[in-house]
Amino acid sequence: MTHKISRKIVGYKVITDEKNNETGAVEDPRALLESMHEKVERPEVLLGSTYKIKTPQSEHALYITINDMILNAGTEHEERRPYEVFINSKNMEHFQWVLALTRVISAVFRKGGDVCFLVEELKAVFDPKGGYFKKGGVFMPSLVAEIGYAIESHMKHIGMIRPEEMSDHQKQILTEKRREFEQLHGKQTGENDAFPEKAVLCNKCSTKAMVLMDGCMTCLNCGESKCG
Repeated sequence: MTHKISRKIVGYKVITDEKNNETGAVEDPRALLESMHEKVERPEVLLGSTYKIKTPQSEHALYITINDMILNAGTEHEERRPYEVFINSKNMEHFQWVLALTRVISAVFRKGGDVCFLVEELKAVFDPKGGYFKKGGVFMPSLVAEIGYAIESHMKHIGMIRPEEMSDHQKQILTEKRREFEQLHGKQTGENDAFPEKAVLCNKCSTKAMVLMDGCMTCLNCGESKCG
């Protein structure tokens, strides 16, 4: 039901269940749903996933564990939301800032609301010493950014972020373009055997998969084209 407010709001009051019964108002069922907020008590057992990060900048890998809470369990509104994050490694060089980062991220998770913005903030961090390439030719601007990508992957897994998938038609076009490129230049693959050796970095997907096709730079990974 919609009500038009024609005067300035100068105060408010909370309608209790007794008031609702007196007025005959029906309470919105969505108000009864459990949502993530900082006062939610941590249960004894949480579901978790661990992601391994291995960079060429360090001898030891980082292990990111994200624990989730199940809200509205057993109902049609059941959802899985991140509650806390832990990062572990044998490399103690980054211990202080890693510990601080995990505490801040966990606090944001428990705050509730739309926490997906955190992913973009982490992915936008650049290392002044330069980034590195992962397997497959994907460029990582910093270790913090890769932590952001790991969290993004987890959010996609639990349904918080809907992955952008190419249609079958787009995939078919990219396959044909790659086959055409290999026929013209030979099957030359880079050190990761993912995309042609002559491919350059794509600004959209940060992958070394952009090649010159028909006078136009085209990405064989995401389909980005300089010609639109």
